[in-house]
Amino acid sequence: MDTRDSGKLLGEFLRARREVTTPAQAGLVGGGPRRTPGLRREEVAMMAHVSTDYYIRLEQGRERHPSERVLGALARVFGLTPEATAHMHALAHPMLQPRRSPARRVSPSLRTLIGSWSGTPALICDDLMNVLAANSLADALYGGFEDRDNLLRMIFLDPVAREFYPEWETSARSKVAHLRLITGSHLDDPRLTELVGELSVKSPEFRRLWARHDVSNKVGEVKRMHHREIGELELTCEIFSVNGSDGLQLITLLAQPGSPTEERLKLLGSLAAPSATEALSAARPLGRGPRFSR
Repeated sequence: MDTRDSGKLLGEFLRARREVTTPAQAGLVGGGPRRTPGLRREEVAMMAHVSTDYYIRLEQGRERHPSERVLGALARVFGLTPEATAHMHALAHPMLQPRRSPARRVSPSLRTLIGSWSGTPALICDDLMNVLAANSLADALYGGFEDRDNLLRMIFLDPVAREFYPEWETSARSKVAHLRLITGSHLDDPRLTELVGELSVKSPEFRRLWARHDVSNKVGEVKRMHHREIGELELTCEIFSVNGSDGLQLITLLAQPGSPTEERLKLLGSLAAPSATEALSAARPLGRGPRFSR
């Protein structure tokens, strides 16, 4: 991250958090009629024990060196999660880091591992949620989507997403918040700028959710999905960092043992069952098209 932009980025984050934090959430009672549901700047300053002028300078990006005490106070005012608090600290005190390489390589052994999981959909994604590899069950699970190169493009740009995700708003907000989390220290990455720019132009919903500056981790999140062939599914999303991979993540979607979802995944697997050789084969280069890479 360019330290010259750190004040601006922190200010955008604070303003977004202030605008989505209601007085009730902050423990305030009354306060008279409001044009917007969020907190006023003077209210945030009062609860954080700083002057209103100082807080305004923070939001405007003119104050670039807030203390740990001030950041801790703001985290309490906004009710930030540990992940969001860490994100705010990274914006306030950026460290010079080497830019991540756009090149990503999924090892043959990792491809073989997820290919052997016949009952668990699994994906390998990079930090921008580009899908680099998937096993046959994940390929079948997302079979209704036209382009499957990126999870964010899928949910915001493909009309199928509204049917596939019955709780679309929750799923979309979760993905955007996770993108904020995993790219928090690389917000000047041109790859991220290009992706956010594309989604912002094509999707008003993405623009709205990106502007909230939500930050969260999707680990252990239960997702509801509706598959066109097998019906309703409830899957627990678990995400694992791949050691030594510069940002790659293994995403698994787990069904509860003995649940209707587990039985439906077995049916889906039988409908789309590849040969053993195909399931464990090395993937072809990933690009936009009708199938995930495996």
